[in-house]
Amino acid sequence: MEDKQKYWVALNLILAENLKLAKRVVEHFPNLPDAFKAAKKKELLALGLNEEKVLEFASSKLLDQASREIERVKRKKYFLLTLEDEGYPYYLREIFDPPFVLYCAGRKEVLKEAAVSIVGARKPSPYGRAVAERLAQDLASRGVVIVSGLARGIDSIAHWGALRGGKTVAVLGSGLEYIYPRENRPLFQKIVEEGAVLSEFPLESPPLGLHFPRRNRIISGLSLAVVVVEASKRSGSLISARLALEQNREVMAVPGNVTSELSQGTNWLIKTGAKLVANWEDVAEELPSPLKEQLFSQKEEEKAKLPPMSPEERKIFECLKADSLTHIDELVEKTDFSVSELLAVLLNLELKELISQSPGKYFQRRI
Repeated sequence: MEDKQKYWVALNLILAENLKLAKRVVEHFPNLPDAFKAAKKKELLALGLNEEKVLEFASSKLLDQASREIERVKRKKYFLLTLEDEGYPYYLREIFDPPFVLYCAGRKEVLKEAAVSIVGARKPSPYGRAVAERLAQDLASRGVVIVSGLARGIDSIAHWGALRGGKTVAVLGSGLEYIYPRENRPLFQKIVEEGAVLSEFPLESPPLGLHFPRRNRIISGLSLAVVVVEASKRSGSLISARLALEQNREVMAVPGNVTSELSQGTNWLIKTGAKLVANWEDVAEELPSPLKEQLFSQKEEEKAKLPPMSPEERKIFECLKADSLTHIDELVEKTDFSVSELLAVLLNLELKELISQSPGKYFQRRI
């Protein structure tokens, strides 16, 4: 198996930036090691490789480099998955252009679990941040793996939200040894502990601009559905949505303020047929059976297990919603409690994990 991996890694090292050429080579050589034989130079040229690349294929240096790359992967306690490996993610294998090699860090078994991706703006509004975190936590706490791209903004928020409730997978637009953005290194380490981080690029690959649209096809390819939370008209998240449609995945979007630029992309998606998402139940409704039924059966069990509440806690709890945020001023009007009384009761509800608080004194039911 390791010997076969060497040829896949070698192919990836030389053609990581040209997926079309790599695909031609794989389709032309069912037995991949044949592509690296000197006698195959003419066939490689005919496939569209230039003279320099053909010479690299025939050189023993490339295979030596691949062997060193595999050794580095082992030393770092990462692991590799190729298209030939049994552990390669099932849904990702189905897409038109699956990555031939995945560099992976973390827990291999997470890649076999049902997943939903959450993507969106790099500079989200407080509303977008709150919704993304809540969706990720609600779905992850019910056993759905959250996939995103480790970028600033909604991606990072979705990862952190998922880690509060369950597992998450990050897909990089760089190599595993070049975490971008740098401030997400602690997040990278946390995901490695609880989930998995993937890249199709060699270990030291920098975060080139052309890598990110390619990364997006992996994010959607790993998932049963893609949820977009805040996106402008030119957002890269819309690329993820388009790729998801091409891959026959469900596309969903969180609605936003019609005057906000950050809502133009998501509102447009909804107008053109994407599922409107206000809460985790909206996502669950579009997932395949029996997963959908499992998620909703958990909901009923959660309702039956609500901890006891005082009359004051019950009154405030029933004023809150699971699918939207409620400001403390609105609670004052509805309950006639003072702000100090409200804060004391809300704190008790938070400690019982019945509600959550978002920036700006906004509150939301967890169940």
